[in-house]
Amino acid sequence: MSLEVMEMPDNLAITRQAMNTPAQRMLDVVGRKMLECPQIECPLKHEFTPGLYIRTIWMPATKEGTLVLSKIHKTEHPYFITKGSASVWIEGQGWKLLRAPFRGITKPGTRRILFIHEDCVWTTIHATNKTNVDEIERDVIFDPDQDVAVEMKGTL
Repeated sequence: MSLEVMEMPDNLAITRQAMNTPAQRMLDVVGRKMLECPQIECPLKHEFTPGLYIRTIWMPATKEGTLVLSKIHKTEHPYFITKGSASVWIEGQGWKLLRAPFRGITKPGTRRILFIHEDCVWTTIHATNKTNVDEIERDVIFDPDQDVAVEMKGTL
């Protein structure tokens, strides 16, 4: 496997080793178990403005409970909850109940698990001039099967 290096706007290194914490390994196990459960549709809406990609996901609450595992984020970017509520687990912070209206900042390396209490609309905004969603995802989502390292330029 070759070493891939990508310049990112933030001064944080995300490597396979950094993604190998006990918490990340636990989320990997949870994710594999979740794939064995019935899946529900969480529709996505993609919008573009000059220099921005806006991604909105609608996550329904279900009678049995809806559990969502996020992808691993490479970039720092804002997010907004414009509808609903969810209990959200974030490494180093634990569980937090987030209710609309809410805004926050995602840090590189973040991966969340969400329990949806009320139908939830969650929007992230990413700085990019690209308009191809697959290309954007390669830039903003850490894929442990593909990404060997993301190295930041500059000082911490």
